[in-house]
Amino acid sequence: MILQNETTGLFTLHTRNTTYQMKVGDYRVLLHLYYGPRLEGDLSYLVRYADRSHSPNPNEAGDNRMFSLDVMPQEYSTCGVGDYRLPSLELELPNGSHTANLRYTGCEICSGKYELEGLPAFYASEDKAETLVIFLEDAAAHVGVELYYGVLEEYDLITRAVRVVNRGTEPVYLQQAASLCLELQRPDLDFITFDGHHARERIPSRSPVRPGVQSVNSNRGISSHQHNPFVVLCEQDANEDHGVCYGAMLLYSGNFEASVERNQLEDSRLVMGIHPYHFRWKLEPGAVFTTPEAALICSPCGFGQMSQQLHRAIRTNLRRDPYGRTRKPVLVNNWEATYFDFTADQLVEIAREAAGLGIELFVMDDGWFGNRNDDFRGLGDWYVNEKKLPGGLGALIDRIKGLGMKFGIWVEPEMVNEDSDLYRTHPDWILNVPGRVFSRGRGQLVLDFSRQDVRDHIYHALTEILAHDVSYVKWDMNRCLTEVWSALLPSDRQGEVYHRYVLGVYDLLERIHQDYPQLLIEGCCGGGGRFDAGMLYYTPQIWCSDNTDAVDRLGIQYGTSFCYPICAIGAHVSAVPNEQNGRMTPMETRGVVAMSGTFGYELDLRRLSQAEKEIVSRQVAEFKAHADLIQWGDYYRLTSPFDNTPYTAWEQVSEDRREALVSIVTGSTRATPPFFILRLKGLDPNLTYRIDGGETLYTGAMLMTGGYPLPVSLMMGDYQSLQLYLKAE
Repeated sequence: MILQNETTGLFTLHTRNTTYQMKVGDYRVLLHLYYGPRLEGDLSYLVRYADRSHSPNPNEAGDNRMFSLDVMPQEYSTCGVGDYRLPSLELELPNGSHTANLRYTGCEICSGKYELEGLPAFYASEDKAETLVIFLEDAAAHVGVELYYGVLEEYDLITRAVRVVNRGTEPVYLQQAASLCLELQRPDLDFITFDGHHARERIPSRSPVRPGVQSVNSNRGISSHQHNPFVVLCEQDANEDHGVCYGAMLLYSGNFEASVERNQLEDSRLVMGIHPYHFRWKLEPGAVFTTPEAALICSPCGFGQMSQQLHRAIRTNLRRDPYGRTRKPVLVNNWEATYFDFTADQLVEIAREAAGLGIELFVMDDGWFGNRNDDFRGLGDWYVNEKKLPGGLGALIDRIKGLGMKFGIWVEPEMVNEDSDLYRTHPDWILNVPGRVFSRGRGQLVLDFSRQDVRDHIYHALTEILAHDVSYVKWDMNRCLTEVWSALLPSDRQGEVYHRYVLGVYDLLERIHQDYPQLLIEGCCGGGGRFDAGMLYYTPQIWCSDNTDAVDRLGIQYGTSFCYPICAIGAHVSAVPNEQNGRMTPMETRGVVAMSGTFGYELDLRRLSQAEKEIVSRQVAEFKAHADLIQWGDYYRLTSPFDNTPYTAWEQVSEDRREALVSIVTGSTRATPPFFILRLKGLDPNLTYRIDGGETLYTGAMLMTGGYPLPVSLMMGDYQSLQLYLKAE
């Protein structure tokens, strides 16, 4: 719900549980008043005025020294005109100055959710969302700024985006254009980020907001393995079930920065958007620049509620999943079974084993095209290697379909090897700076996706593949960007290449989506290097990490779950010893962990013992039986893998609270362990539940307050697992 009081200049955005409020203040400065648990009334009394030394006053204030942009809580912060805190906008004007001074000029309110051309954004039907547009202007620069707010009341979700318009007669350069500025008039907050590296992504890191600036960012051309474009600000005693917390995500897959500053008056400001590193966008007269969308959720009741609301919104109003709520097929991928060395007959053998175990989708990974026999050749040549696949792709697909299975394929469209026909024909199509030697990553170079001709070539190559009966594509991207320079842009526009690259990736993915709406695309970037909400708009699931070890995945999937829903998390059972760390874990445990994701297998099924095949068959059947609960239920983190506890536990609860699935994985064992009682969450306290069809009945209140005693046998041996299925009578 969006309310405007034209007399007082007050804007109030209500969701089911929260309120966001701002006001046109003195001198037409747009002030932020409040964001938090739902309240009624005018909260402008929270803004205080005082004469602060060394804090300049705007010209309009005259002799009034009680008003300074340096201390006012602004809705979209400026620069160069008296506010020394984190800016949202930096303009480079024709005279060489770097200033931005914004004043309110008007607004629009309409039903439905705004859209962003060429960029991912949450969507909603006309009756499920509202849009507020606030118009600001820098009169001296002849630059207009439009602040877009989308309110999805059901999810407590408020989205933000910005359009910058050059209304002058000379070009203006954007040095920074953030998507989100959020002022919180309190210092007692913690800043939670999700950090790591390849094979250890999205590990939570929590620290107090200290005086000065703290930030996470990526300048790698991708959102990165190192830092995720999702952050949390929360009360210092906030936990899963208690405390106010604010989740902020950027729907963007390139360079980003999320910074929080605690100023001299103990207020906090969060600014989030495209990283200003190597960003300089030329805005011609009449041109418009649109920032990526950001999204905010405030939870008055801890991290659990925040995550559940984010999951619901992403599941139903961001991802465009061709399966909808229908269960997706369980898959097997041949990568860890064969790597580059395979024949069509070997692939069919794996598929035959898979079909006999109830697996429904066979995915052929890297090595099927060109002269691709290792990492150093073939990328870019998207035609079948008929030495490996006699008769071509169609012949193999017919054999796979003859087993009753669907067929999927791996591609890496953004990359090229030097040893490829594509590079030999078009060496100028890569990102590279003239006069410099280029860097290699995984033996490959990056195609310049800011170029339409490059994207068109790749599009036509992909459609040749998709002309066959392909149900699934794994879209990989295995290196960061270097030597970022485009041959088609002049020198004063090279600061646009990073962003144009991301827009190019989105453009190609959108073309594929429009032409093949029933195609399931799984995103991948060396595992989890581009796991962000922007990619989820185009690829409704993303390979969570190249690390498939069940124990390491407990931490990776735990951190991922703070923002991203289970149905988006690519997770497979792989072989042991695990190729990333050599760890041995039981097949049952690997299955339990992979079920908290899209679920599949990445190993050589031909090498399994009969006993292991029976386990796989049971796992597949169990996943199919509980898929709706796993993928669409509310997710509860019962314990943290980082708390040095003897086990990690999580739970999925159906929307009607009549079903639940509890998963437990133990760590290293020790002699004479204590008795453990696990307290569940999310059940109906007044319903009676039966566990695994047993005779004993438990009320929801008993299981949530009294708890469930874990069997002693669970602690016998390292990395054991247990799943409990609860069904209400």
